[in-house]
Amino acid sequence: MELVGLPLSTLAAIGAGAAALTMLLYVLKLRRRPVAVPFSRLWDSVLRDRESSQLFSRLRRLLSLLLQLCLLGLLLFALGQPEPSAHASDGRHLVLLIDASASMKATDVAPNRLGVAKSEAKKLVQGLGPSDRLLIVELGAVPTPLSNMSGDAAELEPALEKVHASDTRADLERGLEFAADALRGLPNPEIILVSDGALGIPKELPSEVKNAALRYVPVGKSGKNLAITEFSVRRYPLDKSRHEALLEVTNTNDQPVDAELSIYGDGAVIETERLKLGPNERLPRVYPSLGGGGRKLEARVKYSNGQSDDLPADDHAFALLPERRRVRVLLVTTGNTYLEAALLLDEYLDVTMVAPNAYPPRDAFEVTIFDSVAPAPAKHTGSLLYINPPAAGSPVKIGKALEEFGFDTWDKKHPSLRFSAMGDIQVAAGNALVPGEGDQVVGASDEGAILVSGMRQGTRFVALGFDPRRSDFVLRVAWPLFVLGTVQHFVEEDTSYISSFTTGQVWNIPTPAVVESAKLVSPSGAEHVVPVKEGRAAHFGSEAGVYKLVAGDGTAQTAVEFAANLSDLEESKITPQATLSIAGQKTSAPSGFSSGPRREYWIMLLIAAIALSALEWLLYHRRVTV
Repeated sequence: MELVGLPLSTLAAIGAGAAALTMLLYVLKLRRRPVAVPFSRLWDSVLRDRESSQLFSRLRRLLSLLLQLCLLGLLLFALGQPEPSAHASDGRHLVLLIDASASMKATDVAPNRLGVAKSEAKKLVQGLGPSDRLLIVELGAVPTPLSNMSGDAAELEPALEKVHASDTRADLERGLEFAADALRGLPNPEIILVSDGALGIPKELPSEVKNAALRYVPVGKSGKNLAITEFSVRRYPLDKSRHEALLEVTNTNDQPVDAELSIYGDGAVIETERLKLGPNERLPRVYPSLGGGGRKLEARVKYSNGQSDDLPADDHAFALLPERRRVRVLLVTTGNTYLEAALLLDEYLDVTMVAPNAYPPRDAFEVTIFDSVAPAPAKHTGSLLYINPPAAGSPVKIGKALEEFGFDTWDKKHPSLRFSAMGDIQVAAGNALVPGEGDQVVGASDEGAILVSGMRQGTRFVALGFDPRRSDFVLRVAWPLFVLGTVQHFVEEDTSYISSFTTGQVWNIPTPAVVESAKLVSPSGAEHVVPVKEGRAAHFGSEAGVYKLVAGDGTAQTAVEFAANLSDLEESKITPQATLSIAGQKTSAPSGFSSGPRREYWIMLLIAAIALSALEWLLYHRRVTV
């Protein structure tokens, strides 16, 4: 028999102190208070009777002391948690990884895969050996410990109820690394994974994991699933009342299916389509000129026959269109009809025109366009577009003069030229631009750069090295697209906000106010305080849906909404794995867990102490020990 609780030295110290205190209280109990009484011959007979029974009285008092010391010994022995020597030496240290990824929301088993995983984990907890110690870890995008390394079922079972599935992928590699750290230096280490096996398998195991036994408990039966694996929307630059959507529907089954796809705008159906998908097919769909609805869009997919799939979490996706807010634009020019006409094409631009000698105005602007002038930019006039800038004041150095040239190369991905064909534009005269360090050449002729973008003193700029009126640029559709595309580039830098974020990542959310922290309300209604740095709030997203970010307080409070989606093809492949190999090492089923009740010897000792206490109470009241 060995003690697995408090060590013997500690028990001896506690026992010595408690025994001394017990004997002291016993001695104090035997002290009698002297009382003066009148003399009588009657007392002589009483004293003679007392002397005759004195030996028996001493024996009864010693029996009372012995019972109290035995009671103390039982309590101390229970604190030591005695176990048979074979059990004490065979104690294991286990880390229980419970898969809490999105695939564990699958309903192919009742109530869902996570519910079954918790039931299996509970059986393991109840079957622990007397000397086993177990740590419960929720395995999601980040492993989260939910208990101490303990063998107490009363502590471990409530920890199982805290496991909740998220809308993210489980990071098994990080979970194994966490388990390796938790088991470092402990005897008989084991790692038990309760999962459907639909997770990323690491290519290499941490060194500490190689010394631990890997166990696997599979859950799940089938893998029938349809999923929306991509969804994004954007407004048209020249007509912001219209927008287009790009999405992808995936059939993760080995059989062809008929599906029905619906797009909702603020809860009302605005588009519906029947689809045929082959085995394991990924079908992209583009919906141009998508009208109707409002700002909040939702896509839903289902089987045409009305049947439901096994994973509802990826059957829908959300996207929010950018706010159709008005942008204040300042045009500094002596007069340019082509510039004014291009800016009039966007009804959401508030354009103010001033002469060069009236710059800067008192009002604040988000974008300023300098037409053949380059005064010192004011801080409250926003990002800058330079058209044919002079050498004095230009953000880039003006190079050699050019004649009869055009765009021989251009960056088709830059927002200023994203929708433009520039190859046949002819320019009569202009100047080459010499970009500085960190600047980007957006367009160039064979003789030098003619369109450059960059940043000066924290302010973004785009510079065009010629007057468009000395070219046929202003006669082409590319001209208004260039002007409006540059304005859009300045005011909508974060394109990820336009569509949606992806769960399982750290989001950097544009904040509508200058604050140090903001309140984030999740789709489930939970509130989080998130830090804000350089105008962006940082948050690790694990839940799909529509969020609300609130900055400021009182009358200065502002709020923005944004969407987040699962959008993870690998997580949508939910076919369960009956067996699992990790980095070439095959896992096995857990063993050494008893299906019956655990034999806790300390509980038996505690029951014996209670019984002995009851016996001492009975003997005392029957005047046996007094």
